[in-house]
Amino acid sequence: PDQGQHQIVRRQVGAGIALGRAQHLGQHQAGHAGIDVHHGAAGKVENARLAEKAAAPDPVADRRIDQHQPDAGKDDEVRIIIVTGAGRGFCAGADLSSGSNTFNRDVRNNKGDETDHKKDPEWMRDGGGRTTLSIFDCPKPIIAAINGPAVGVGVTMTLPMDIRLASEDAKFGFVFARRGLVPEAASSWFLPRLVGISKALEWTYSGKVFSAQEAKEGGLIRSVHKPEELLEEAKSIANEIIQNTSSVSVSLTRQMLWRMLGADHPMEAHKVDSRFIYELGRGDDAKEGVNSFLEKRPPEFPNKVSKDMPEYYPWWDEKKFT
Repeated sequence: PDQGQHQIVRRQVGAGIALGRAQHLGQHQAGHAGIDVHHGAAGKVENARLAEKAAAPDPVADRRIDQHQPDAGKDDEVRIIIVTGAGRGFCAGADLSSGSNTFNRDVRNNKGDETDHKKDPEWMRDGGGRTTLSIFDCPKPIIAAINGPAVGVGVTMTLPMDIRLASEDAKFGFVFARRGLVPEAASSWFLPRLVGISKALEWTYSGKVFSAQEAKEGGLIRSVHKPEELLEEAKSIANEIIQNTSSVSVSLTRQMLWRMLGADHPMEAHKVDSRFIYELGRGDDAKEGVNSFLEKRPPEFPNKVSKDMPEYYPWWDEKKFT
């Protein structure tokens, strides 16, 4: 692939599945990095631009995904989001063609500020972190179908996604130390929780690029597939969830399991799950779950994430960047 950007078109590929697929744009659009999400009125289609080589952090582009993620999360027609790429690459990380000041924001000033931006702590926020925190907050499960190289932000953006599977052609690299940087996109929180501290340190200390098989052995991805079978496997996982589960239950489960990774005692989980078991146990989805099992038929859960979440949700305090 050349240095041009790619477009991710999220479209329905099955009941309740939204697919993000990268498609090539022209060279003339290179240099605008990040994801720009649009919600279409028909078919719940989202379009996004994702640079295959993303210019190092673009706060303007990253804010767009922050702004649109809540709307996508409330779309009851979408149960699962699958993120993949087109061509040979998934996301190869930062475009270094601008030279030694690629990451120097005092020089690049990519927000175009004329005032003293250093007085505003929001200005220095890492764009990749804005994106991963937005994904972390999403109430819908996200599957990453990694079909090619995923390096730098190309791999760290997948860490808050729930299930990662990869093509045999995929390669991975936490290359920050080789560029004189540190891991970004809140990956120092996500990565050790996914693969353990020792493996996380090995990959981030060395900055090496490694194979899909090593990623699987290290616990970063679920499975490795032939390129032509990758997306079908992702859709199979999605359909297993969609056809058998309550969307409210899955949404709550996503937030419970991710957020309890930071809890200091199992009592915190007990507080949350006790309240949700009580509230959901009185609801229509629980009744349908029991009835469909007894009647030996597929369930038809009536409750919606957009309007039927329990009163206790959300139970956490929002964190601020200071």
